[in-house]
Amino acid sequence: MPKYKIAWLPGDGVGNDVMEAARIVLDKVRLDAEYIHGDIGWEFWSKEANPLPDRTIDLLRNTDCALFGAITSLPKEEAERALAPHLQGKNLVYSSPIVRMRQEFNLRTNLRPCKGYAGNPLNYKEGIDIVVFRENTEDLYVGVEFFPLPDEVREAVKKHNKKMARFDKTPGNEIAVSLRINTKDGCRNIIRDAFEFAKKEGRPHVTIVEKPNVIRETSGLMVRTAREVAKQYPGIELKEANIDAMCMWLLKNPFDYSVIVTSNMFGDIISDLCAQLVGGLGFAASGNIGDNYAVFEPTHGSAPKYAGQYKVNPIAMLLTVKLMFDWLNEKEKAARLESAIATVIKEGKVRTYDMGGKNSSLEVAQAVAAML
Repeated sequence: MPKYKIAWLPGDGVGNDVMEAARIVLDKVRLDAEYIHGDIGWEFWSKEANPLPDRTIDLLRNTDCALFGAITSLPKEEAERALAPHLQGKNLVYSSPIVRMRQEFNLRTNLRPCKGYAGNPLNYKEGIDIVVFRENTEDLYVGVEFFPLPDEVREAVKKHNKKMARFDKTPGNEIAVSLRINTKDGCRNIIRDAFEFAKKEGRPHVTIVEKPNVIRETSGLMVRTAREVAKQYPGIELKEANIDAMCMWLLKNPFDYSVIVTSNMFGDIISDLCAQLVGGLGFAASGNIGDNYAVFEPTHGSAPKYAGQYKVNPIAMLLTVKLMFDWLNEKEKAARLESAIATVIKEGKVRTYDMGGKNSSLEVAQAVAAML
């Protein structure tokens, strides 16, 4: 019997291409695992009105972790038009499978390392090494939204906050509301994860990135909680930055930052910026991590126009496999894989189009496998 059962979720578009590349490396490194295919993505939304079928949820519950490719996600009206004819007109609403997985399995921590490997022509500055901790289940992503705005919701908000009165003359069918919901537990957990990582890795500081001067309650809760948690780690400095200023400072002084922690929406934004500093989304791996389960995915999208062309850079997926090895405590395999990836990047003999080369996704994976 294999040591691990891993849910294999290619998803949409180039998700299939990069997962095929990952399998080349996984087979070479000989992880003792069974890979079990799961249905997920736009095909199942179109045919079943469910991009994450219940059978796939059951599969996840019976595996150790999941490796995920990419997902297509379109706005409400386009999603409705993509449904099979017999499913249209039934007020069915598309919801992101990855967001549902995060909430269903309480994958509260989104971990995104952004590391500039030597020899990468796309590095903003070589040697950048930033790890972003993004709260993964709360904030604007909880999906508590209203459109049109019901009268009872309007009145309830107005009762507790007089600022709502400025919209009295705006009809409900012209107002959309999304609630930003942060809890003390959610804030504490992600901030503690960031500090524990800094302690383990010998990193000197953690930067909390929010906007408490304007978003006083939800961002304020994050910052206040960070100050409380920081007291438990006297050897690690807590830095504070506003999200808008941070976008400028990361470009100006990227070496001033090591561990960044923030809420869901700001984390989504700032981690993409950090990814671009080290070469773009072709190098951006991530782990969605809970207490008992984890889903690992590259953070690029499904890029439908490139699907099946094996054109996109698979390094983000290969670094994602490295994160999975770390989580499974396969430290030796993780170190070997990262070393092989770094060597291929540094030598520069095999590169996809984004790095100025002409090699395919599979050829890059084969080069990494050869280094193993």
